[in-house]
Amino acid sequence: APGRWRWQRDMQPARKLLSLLFLILMGTELTQVLPTNPEESWQVYSSAQDSEGRCICTVVAPQQTMCSRDARTKQLRQLLEKVQNMSQSIEVLDRRTQRDLQYVEKMENQMKGLESKFKQVEESHKQHLARQFKAIKAKMDELRPLIPVLEEYKADAKLVLQFKEEVQNLTSVLNELQEEIGAYDYDELQSRVSNLEERLRACMQKLACGKLTGISDPVTVKTSGSRFGSWMTDPLAPEGDNRVWYMDGYHNNRFVREYKSMVDFMNTDNFTSHRLPHPWSGTGQVVYNGSIYFNKFQSHIIIRFDLKTETILKTRSLDYAGYNNMYHYAWGGHSDIDLMADENGLWAVYATNQNAGNIVISKLDPVSLQILQTWNTSYPKRSAGEAFIICGTLYVTNGYSGGTKVHYAYQTNASTYEYIDIPFQNKYSHISMLDYNPKDRALYAWNNGHQILYNVTLFHVIRSDEL
Repeated sequence: APGRWRWQRDMQPARKLLSLLFLILMGTELTQVLPTNPEESWQVYSSAQDSEGRCICTVVAPQQTMCSRDARTKQLRQLLEKVQNMSQSIEVLDRRTQRDLQYVEKMENQMKGLESKFKQVEESHKQHLARQFKAIKAKMDELRPLIPVLEEYKADAKLVLQFKEEVQNLTSVLNELQEEIGAYDYDELQSRVSNLEERLRACMQKLACGKLTGISDPVTVKTSGSRFGSWMTDPLAPEGDNRVWYMDGYHNNRFVREYKSMVDFMNTDNFTSHRLPHPWSGTGQVVYNGSIYFNKFQSHIIIRFDLKTETILKTRSLDYAGYNNMYHYAWGGHSDIDLMADENGLWAVYATNQNAGNIVISKLDPVSLQILQTWNTSYPKRSAGEAFIICGTLYVTNGYSGGTKVHYAYQTNASTYEYIDIPFQNKYSHISMLDYNPKDRALYAWNNGHQILYNVTLFHVIRSDEL
């Protein structure tokens, strides 16, 4: 019937979203929840907690019953109220630990198996069903990068098993009601889908930040330039803008190279040169939202230079900051002022006489360069090999040559610090630049004339009351 066709068309995005979320959060077998033919049985999808602490679970009726209505729909509503009492399931997000690696690996294997099942569906079902499953498959491919993130949590096996059993029992009951119950209220279902999507987006945003727990082996991208320098990409560049920015040396230079992409940077010497109005000092430059921020040579002046118009947009003095090798990193090189960016914005790391030469962290307004907030640490700037910021936490290395590790962390959100031990390979024995890019979730480094990358591992903790 025309009404049934419109309902099926409107429900397509809801089915895709819910099926993917259930697969990721529950890790159940495909045959237990998603039938081979979605027109032949009820489908049950889990979600996150609502604001009152109840677990939301959405049920989609089979398509052949959508055009009929029955008074016994109330039975389904009563059954759904029972599902809402499963609030303890949301604690899965709180109980991610290192103990359950096997569960995550099993989930990954199930996702691989899902690809095979989708191929079978594409070959055997009608054209409109094939298009629907292809769209689901594409969405699954988009979510696959979440697997490394989920590995940081290692779900609590007992809670997951209990919840899976309860959902399976519910699925069995709903299947018995399949022939007796009419259409489910579409408006209510759509409202639940929208609510679930909002909660997923909020959860994924929180997953973007975390505590540094590991640094990978280095990947050498290119060997070029002098012993010292910096290179980077713009974390706020629009989609498709993959330009690489390259600055050789730590003083007496004002030419910035622009490469069209990482591939061009790796394989060619084709670049565009931008001339800065002043030479830079150190290797603490950063490209952020189309502008390059740098410390003017032999001064505590910070300059914001627009790379498109090649004009100075803002200049400001970083009051009391040491410069001209007064409070440099351990390797020297006029590295007194280090500018960097993370998920929270633009930062300056430096030292002052007022803080006895110890590291000072300042959050900057990227437009006006005004200092928004400042934290004084107790770590001597000259004893630091290099430093970088991830999610508002400053990480400091113990040196720049030989065996190197991250061994100090200062959390600006709590104004606290701790000593840590995260080793990483100093492949070429002289690191003169180490910066984090929140878009790539990687560390960019200049190591003795080599441009290298490190991947990072972040640990996330999300409380259920944050969802």
